[in-house]
Amino acid sequence: MATRRLRAFKRWMQSKGFEWSDALEFVDSPEEGISVRALCQLKEGDVVAKIPKEACLTIKTSGAHEIIEDADFDGHLGLAFAIMYERSLGEHSPWAGYLHLLPFQECVPIVWTLHEVNHLLHATELHQTVQEDKALIYEDWKENILPLLDLAPPKLNPEFFGIEQYFAAKSLISSRSFEIDDYHGFGMVPLADLFNHKTGAEDVHFTATPSNYESDTDVDSHDNDEGIVDEAVAQNSSIDTTELNTAHDGECIVSESECSSVTEGDTSMLEMIMIKDVSNGTEVFNTYGLMGNAALLHRYGFTEKDNSYDIVNIDLELVLQWCSSLFSDRHSRARVSLWRRLGSSACGSQNAEYFEISFDGEPQVELLILLYIILLPDNAYHKLDLSVSIAGNCHESSETTLLNNYIFPKNTSNMCKKSLLTKEVCDALSSLADIRESLYGLESIEDDIEALARCSLVEEKKLYHSLMLRISERKILQKLRDYASQSFEVANYSSARKKLKRTTNKKT
Repeated sequence: MATRRLRAFKRWMQSKGFEWSDALEFVDSPEEGISVRALCQLKEGDVVAKIPKEACLTIKTSGAHEIIEDADFDGHLGLAFAIMYERSLGEHSPWAGYLHLLPFQECVPIVWTLHEVNHLLHATELHQTVQEDKALIYEDWKENILPLLDLAPPKLNPEFFGIEQYFAAKSLISSRSFEIDDYHGFGMVPLADLFNHKTGAEDVHFTATPSNYESDTDVDSHDNDEGIVDEAVAQNSSIDTTELNTAHDGECIVSESECSSVTEGDTSMLEMIMIKDVSNGTEVFNTYGLMGNAALLHRYGFTEKDNSYDIVNIDLELVLQWCSSLFSDRHSRARVSLWRRLGSSACGSQNAEYFEISFDGEPQVELLILLYIILLPDNAYHKLDLSVSIAGNCHESSETTLLNNYIFPKNTSNMCKKSLLTKEVCDALSSLADIRESLYGLESIEDDIEALARCSLVEEKKLYHSLMLRISERKILQKLRDYASQSFEVANYSSARKKLKRTTNKKT
């Protein structure tokens, strides 16, 4: 269904030289927003849209590019300023037809209130990250945008450059920006951002060609000033030449009356290319990458059911907390020190180290090694400590690690993992799962599932997706307990078989 805003957007695209196939239908619904569907079968290799680079909203194309360059803004900061500036122009902006189609802000957690963040994301993988993001974005605005307004030329309307407007622009960049080329950097790409995401199910691919421009300064397309966008929305590739293929099946053809023609190899255009066949009436999906629900909610404001890329992190600090309940602080420090000297490390940095638990509930092998070392009897620990000291820490740079008479490759095999899964280590994994889950509060996972069933995706979007995230994390913790239980049973069974074999051999 083409609404008034969609019809206005199509007219705007025509005026800017966009090309798109008549086989694409743009649908606008109150429940699901805008989506793209196939009006007939689309074939792999079909170029279903071409987008002029000059029609993309970037630091280079915005009317504020001189102000941005004079202020030495780049990356996300510069693009956010460009969006605010073009919005301040209203109908006089060259992107008015596009900006009217966009929401004021996307429903990503950085624009939620602090109360919502603390209540809805409590104990999830996003809680601390979003808190830090909000603080950093505020400081970013205070240190860069606010001083510019005090010295601003008369054409800058302060109403459009406030903290709320800055957060809104950041949310659009997080959820909709694409890498364009080395000259433009990344920016807002009209039409390309209408295709919805589906993890691991990409139908259409956004493709950028090299730029004809000679850039005086490089635009940093991976600005890390606040960490809300670690990479561009799409995993874009570059091609040397472009060729306009006709999307055809029956009467579906690329409209010649509404689209201007471009020559082959035109580097001024971006393309949307089908990478697999799509049936008539089916939604056409792009993909923003292979991400778990925490990353999807963080960047794009939604989650997916049974997302196989979900993970849960167990902080090193939580492991030390568990350790301190059983052993002295001296014991903990010594065992962690030996673990590091053996060449092991957790994910993250020294300030925030953690271990990943996969969707299937399998813990990172470095966690297994740490628990194994923590739980070693004193005599075994001292022998290992002595052997590492004599070796002069050579194992840190080698491809193998010596641990209790086992040689472990750095990319530890399943066989080696099994030898680490003693009863004590498996019990420790279950305890860590319990401690990690206790952080969610008194409500059980069953309570969360019931709450999700009562929740409206349309009217309670924030609650819905935060519940989806929490449930997906808690399910992984359940699988971690199962992993620990089953691993011990398998190890126990294997040990019993070996004993039986030895006894049989002796009798023989």
